[in-house]
Amino acid sequence: MPGYPSPTISWSPTPSVLAGVTLITVLYVLGWRRARAVRDGDRGPNPHRPGYGRLALFAAGIATVLAALVSPIDSLSDQLLVIHMVQHMLLLDIAPILLILSLNKVLLRPVTRRVHWLERRAGFLAHPVFAVVAYVGLLWAWHVPAMYDLALTHNTIHVLEHLCFSASGTLYWWHLLSPIRSRHRLGGMGPILYMVSSKVLVGLLGIVLAFAPTSIYPFYAHQPHYWGLSPGQDQSMAGLVMALEQSVVMGIALVVVFMRSLTESERDAQREERLELA
Repeated sequence: MPGYPSPTISWSPTPSVLAGVTLITVLYVLGWRRARAVRDGDRGPNPHRPGYGRLALFAAGIATVLAALVSPIDSLSDQLLVIHMVQHMLLLDIAPILLILSLNKVLLRPVTRRVHWLERRAGFLAHPVFAVVAYVGLLWAWHVPAMYDLALTHNTIHVLEHLCFSASGTLYWWHLLSPIRSRHRLGGMGPILYMVSSKVLVGLLGIVLAFAPTSIYPFYAHQPHYWGLSPGQDQSMAGLVMALEQSVVMGIALVVVFMRSLTESERDAQREERLELA
């Protein structure tokens, strides 16, 4: 923008991120190929094997992680609060949703028993209530000005912040989208209450940031007015991004969960009908 400084745009090919993404990709592709080869007795390939759509979802999830941590979004996040908020939403919601949706029962079959064992041993940590507390609590905690600025000035703490968002987001969405039946499975109005209880509280944080009278983060308050944005405008845009993202994601997630519930109900009805005819 004429008359105003532009932020520095650069890529961040961090070796640890690239190594982790490569490892996850190799493990997924090997598991996907194994699951594709699973047969349903003498009737041929298992009809529930993961298709290319699952592979595309995984690729989109990995692309989202790379966009957040390797693309110019990472460098811009140190200069503009609104871009930093975009990075957080990618790690907290978008990447976990896509990666979980890339899984199905056949693909997870080799580790299903271990997942159930871990769930039993984890106790309350595996309960949806804990997932909501972790999701909302960590997001609010990391947006306390002292914590936020600390993460921006210390790389190790910044990495910890990103890990907290990724872990809490994965746990949160796992309870809604996991293809494996769990002992704490949400049924009936459960998914709606689960999402509303968390998304309203997170949306409230976005509103607080959007309408705060002054910039509350010293780190960004002393940045140049990149693209002509004052610190207050930058913060307001960041808050609106958070509030809008939470509303849009919740709406889409409710549709997905509803459609999945209908599909499972139909499957259960067909299974009962087959048992009655047997």
